[in-house]
Amino acid sequence: MNATVRTLRRGLAAAALSLAAAGLAVLPVRAADKVLRYAFEIAETGFDPAQVSDLYSRNITANLFDAPLRYAWLAPPGTLEPATAASLPEVADDFRSFTFTLRPGIYFADDPAFHGARRELVAADYVYSIKRIADPRWKSSTWGQFEEVHVVGLNAAHDEAVRTGHFDYDRAIPGLQVLDRYRFRVVLEHPAPRFPHILADPSVCGAVAREVVERYGDAIMEHPVGTGPYRLADWRRSSRIVLERNPGYRDETFPVAQPGADDDQQALARQFAGRRVPMLDRVEISPIEESQPRWLAFINGEYDFMERMPRDLTQLALQGAQPTPLLQRLKIQLIRRPEIDVTLVVYNMQDPIVGGYAPAQVALRRALNLGINVDEMIRSIYKYQAFPAQTLVQPGTYGYDAQLRTENGDYDPARANALLDLYGYRRGADGWRTRPDGTPLAIEMNTEPDQRSRLTDEIFKKSFDALGVRILFKPAKWPENLKMVENGQFQAWILGWSASDPDSAGSLRLSYGPAIGGDNMCRMQLADYDRDFQRAATLPDGPERLALVRRLQEYQVAYAPMKALTHRFKIDLAYPWVQGYRKQPFIRDWWRYVDIDPAQRPRPPS
Repeated sequence: MNATVRTLRRGLAAAALSLAAAGLAVLPVRAADKVLRYAFEIAETGFDPAQVSDLYSRNITANLFDAPLRYAWLAPPGTLEPATAASLPEVADDFRSFTFTLRPGIYFADDPAFHGARRELVAADYVYSIKRIADPRWKSSTWGQFEEVHVVGLNAAHDEAVRTGHFDYDRAIPGLQVLDRYRFRVVLEHPAPRFPHILADPSVCGAVAREVVERYGDAIMEHPVGTGPYRLADWRRSSRIVLERNPGYRDETFPVAQPGADDDQQALARQFAGRRVPMLDRVEISPIEESQPRWLAFINGEYDFMERMPRDLTQLALQGAQPTPLLQRLKIQLIRRPEIDVTLVVYNMQDPIVGGYAPAQVALRRALNLGINVDEMIRSIYKYQAFPAQTLVQPGTYGYDAQLRTENGDYDPARANALLDLYGYRRGADGWRTRPDGTPLAIEMNTEPDQRSRLTDEIFKKSFDALGVRILFKPAKWPENLKMVENGQFQAWILGWSASDPDSAGSLRLSYGPAIGGDNMCRMQLADYDRDFQRAATLPDGPERLALVRRLQEYQVAYAPMKALTHRFKIDLAYPWVQGYRKQPFIRDWWRYVDIDPAQRPRPPS
């Protein structure tokens, strides 16, 4: 470990220069300020709930905006509680009708759009915000969730806007009813027992004021105005984000522990009982995409918190199951838990080379999947902080089965080569395969220009070389890749997918036909799959729905529109002056529950 520490020390000066050159230097902090500083591993795209789809932007918007409901901080994962609502919704008509009542006296952050007046949150704001998700102008990735539950009249309004190029926000939609100033009702065509979970994610269904959107128009991504605990104070795109406490935030205190809360949650409830939230004055974030500079900046004390320890550097944090001597000496808190996510390869099912449903096309994707050396990824990329995925359904979500084994989880190059031979992908004299029609076979893979992606690319190249399949890498920044994938301008891409709620529908929606252009990045269209997905959405949890969830996983494995790679473990690190951190699954707005003790934080060197 002494050698490791010396190596780190030598790298700190270089890392500091690198960060300063990139405009990432952290501003001086006053001793009395409670400021949380940390680095994202991927840059944000913007801050409009209707438009953002990436994890990092959603982590920001979740702290700027409020949904009617939220997941409880001190309760078993996935427990719903009111946020801006006064109570959980009134449910009627066999899970078709949901009535929400808001608490009076909740206000938007001040903004010129309100012309100096204090703007109260009202029921019409949520109806307007849901309409925005249906407006094709905003290309909302969340639209698929609303489309499939069939809010009465909303799908027709969306389709008309697609035809005309204009969404009429003043048009009455029977399924979105403003009952009075503080009450609204959502009416669905079909039962949807889990519908309230959609309205529990502030990064998706946060309330937006119409006058703000009309003032800023296409620049709304740069002007987030919500009712959440923080507001945007400074933003230098892909370089620096600063949030500050919203001075007009409602009077809210640290939550009490709910039934089923574990010992740690009950201890937090006692520690912070009666404290007003948010407790932080400011949150400062800088994207640092390379693992080592991000790690060095943290160890050097430039950041208080590291969310998701770079897995290629895990040995610097863990020796077996114990923190390394360096972390122990710095008294760094280490929080390790399974991620409720899946890493995957997504193929474009509309692409003439990797797409399609004919036997030879399906065989190509299944062969590629069998040939990917996931075990090597777990060893060299994730340093054993991951395990092979059998399907896209994540641990901790409905229908996950730890005992399930599928072809998706196999690494079998011999069977992969046999499949390619059988379906006419022949090797030429140079060892490379051609397509059944004799044209060259090459797969273009979107990737990112960072060290972790380069290591991943090397594994994929070795895996595909062993199959005689050329692979070409197309590097771009993550937001650019996302845009290309959403527009169908790609062949294959590797990414991670995190669950936003405790149901598995999010993973299964990744190949649901109507979600093309949104969650359905692979652009799969299969009538049988869509029928079973729709049926599963209407059923309460139980044996019948569980059987449908299993069948949908079988479709995904058989047609191979994607390859589920791994489920990862997550290691978060925090200095001792970060108090109260306990990352709960599905909760993005955790900053409000965390405190900083400035007395423990060393003063920055002069």
